[in-house]
Amino acid sequence: MIPLCVDLDGSLIRSDMLHESSIIFAKNKPWHVVAIPGWLLRGKAHLKQKIAAVADVDVQLLPYNDELLDWLKTERASGRKLILCTASDAKYAQAVAAHLELFDDVMASDGSTNLSAGNKAAALVARFGDKGFDYVGNSSADLAVWAQANRAIVVGDKHLSDKAAHVSIVERTIIPARAARAKIWMRALRVHQWLKNLLVFLPLLGAHRWLDSEAITNSALAFLSFSLCASAVYLLNDLLDLESDRRHPRKKSRPFAAGTLSIPSGIAVSAALFFGALCIAALLGQSFLFWLLAYAALTTTYSFLLKQFPLVDCLSLAALYTLRIIAGGSAIDQPLSFWLLAFSLFLFLSLAFIKRYAELLSGIKAGKNSAHGRGYIADDLQLLQSIGLASGFSATLVMALYLNSAEVAHLYHHPQILWLTMPVLLFWTSWMWLKASRDQMHDDPVVFAIEDRASLIAGAIFIGVMWLAS
Repeated sequence: MIPLCVDLDGSLIRSDMLHESSIIFAKNKPWHVVAIPGWLLRGKAHLKQKIAAVADVDVQLLPYNDELLDWLKTERASGRKLILCTASDAKYAQAVAAHLELFDDVMASDGSTNLSAGNKAAALVARFGDKGFDYVGNSSADLAVWAQANRAIVVGDKHLSDKAAHVSIVERTIIPARAARAKIWMRALRVHQWLKNLLVFLPLLGAHRWLDSEAITNSALAFLSFSLCASAVYLLNDLLDLESDRRHPRKKSRPFAAGTLSIPSGIAVSAALFFGALCIAALLGQSFLFWLLAYAALTTTYSFLLKQFPLVDCLSLAALYTLRIIAGGSAIDQPLSFWLLAFSLFLFLSLAFIKRYAELLSGIKAGKNSAHGRGYIADDLQLLQSIGLASGFSATLVMALYLNSAEVAHLYHHPQILWLTMPVLLFWTSWMWLKASRDQMHDDPVVFAIEDRASLIAGAIFIGVMWLAS
């Protein structure tokens, strides 16, 4: 039976080992990234070997092509010899082969020869002879291999299959099931999370400037700038969090973790979004641009470093929410009150602890003793709940003190009505923690709140009370 040679990147897995390892390399050794151009000058195989030497990829978590795997298992059961033949570095190829226990041998890049396209075709012909093997591939680079193969197995669309048919006999075409491209990108960009950036309107609403057209326009531009920046950071965060997301029961379906979007496309779109955010921010003046850059710097530092440290991560998340409010004030030249900043800091600190509490609780119920990449262990669960509840009720206390201040009498015609916000805040804080303790909380409490009926009713009552008081 003729041997079957199988490509790894894009075929056996819905990703690329060079991209996967480069992300881990950049995350763990960011100060060594400057060496990459020098390594590349010595050849792509050398680059792959140098990165592989310091970047360990957990191959058990890779997004494997299940349809192809099932077929390969059938072929192996029939007695067919399977060869993993890839341009990825030998370290990763050997690890994948050992994990799957499917392949009889491995051919891979070795630091001197990049086993791709023509090099791969030559190596296979040297070993098996012209037309002495079948080959599984997924890109136009594989046409050179298919031209020397007995038959082609194409992992891709009909267009690639038609191109392969011009140089070989196509035995099988495996078309991966994918959702609409636009829908995948909407999910990756977390467009629904843009609701968080409505916080930039709080200074405008708090100052009762809802009839000021210039302030409304500037707040809208601030919202757009923060939304583009936030999406850019979400993409970057997902790329840096690939392994952690793949260990998570729900996050493993995110586009980059699942391999439905490529890592290079994520980097390119992230950079473009951030550039767009900066251009809009420049229109709003240096003060707003400063706060946007501060937000971007903090959230990037959080993605690379701060989220690994317990407590610091939650304080960082609370600060990121509060920065949106500060930036919203700068966009319309509106000074912010102590009360608003204190209230937001305590409230969002409580939400940050809900997020970590929910993640840790889900992990514990799945048999894990810690939250991967987050610095928390199972014994911290009760402490997280205590700090989070205290923060939430502190926000309510700040609101109560604010209602007794001179500012309220100046801004509201019927300030006594505002006391009705107290039971609403107490209920909502307690309700969110109740849902979290029952393991019924979404990974993001803000997303949970906008989908939860009780939270929406509480929000509507809160806004209605504020309106009546004004």
